[in-house]
Amino acid sequence: MSSTSVLIVDDSATQRRLIADALSSHPDIEIAGEAADAYEARDLVKQRNPDVLTLDVEMPGMNGLEFLGRLMRARPRPVIMVSSHTSRGDDAAIRALSMGAVACIGKPSGGNPGNLYRKLPELVRLASGARMHQVTPAEGKDERRLRPRPVVDESFRPGNWLVAIGSSTGGVEALTAVLSHYPALCPPTVISQHMPENFLRSLATRLDNFLPPKVSLAKDGDLLEPGRVFIAPGDRHVEIRGTDGRCRIALSDAPAENGHRPSVDVMFRSLVPKARKVLAVQLTGMGNDGAAEMLSLRKAGARTIGQDKATSMIYGMPARAFELGAVERQLPLEQIGAAILDQTRRVARPN
Repeated sequence: MSSTSVLIVDDSATQRRLIADALSSHPDIEIAGEAADAYEARDLVKQRNPDVLTLDVEMPGMNGLEFLGRLMRARPRPVIMVSSHTSRGDDAAIRALSMGAVACIGKPSGGNPGNLYRKLPELVRLASGARMHQVTPAEGKDERRLRPRPVVDESFRPGNWLVAIGSSTGGVEALTAVLSHYPALCPPTVISQHMPENFLRSLATRLDNFLPPKVSLAKDGDLLEPGRVFIAPGDRHVEIRGTDGRCRIALSDAPAENGHRPSVDVMFRSLVPKARKVLAVQLTGMGNDGAAEMLSLRKAGARTIGQDKATSMIYGMPARAFELGAVERQLPLEQIGAAILDQTRRVARPN
């Protein structure tokens, strides 16, 4: 059985030990080395060619974000960011995910310090299967990647459609690419992204700052109307209730489905009664969340789009939806935003 080699990069010797302890007991994972700063990490990447890196966001000298940008331009490989649970740390984590990091995990603070790293082995295995691409120097600067594309069709007027998007691993980068096509008066859109609440809050704030429409975390009773994009808050399902033209958000504390809360399946299921005016989109992610209820939506008359294998960081969720026959159109990521607008555009009636 081949093993996955991991380079641990953190200026704290304590954190490096905790991460190494969390990984070293797994026979399919080996520690390729440890680095206390970005410069040492750069040399070890060249020498040992690790499969995956864990990378501290905040380090002295060259910080984790700057090193990540350089790595993705020169020697792209899966990176799991390790971030402190602070406002600044959460913002930096979202920036890293938009630059191509596979996942982000919070640093433990108090209590059982090793407990927060219990998911690391699973994340390393997940990361080892991610599709990475070499970015250009401009792409490596995350601020540019989050800005809207130069040409946004502000003449767009939405018809009576609802857009629902499911995403997981690789979703920050994918959502940014899709939503960058949106004009200020976009179709009402609801997103279920697998991610902890603190990171989702930073994601919503960041997208709202860079994109024309209003982007926010969903709240109970929010009205779905043109110009609004809602992201399910962490650890709560989002459902859509109401009739055409007066649909509202309903948050739920029901048990996790497919191992997730928010769950894409829960969101899609709530839309089946109004399926004929729903466009469901399944983006990159691991697992099968969203596939079954996307099929229900399609059978009920919804239009559906799935991200293709070549552009998915993890081709799991969209693959399962495609295998079930739930995907009407399978598209590369760069075409999905425009396809959403084409489908949901108001059709002018002939005189």
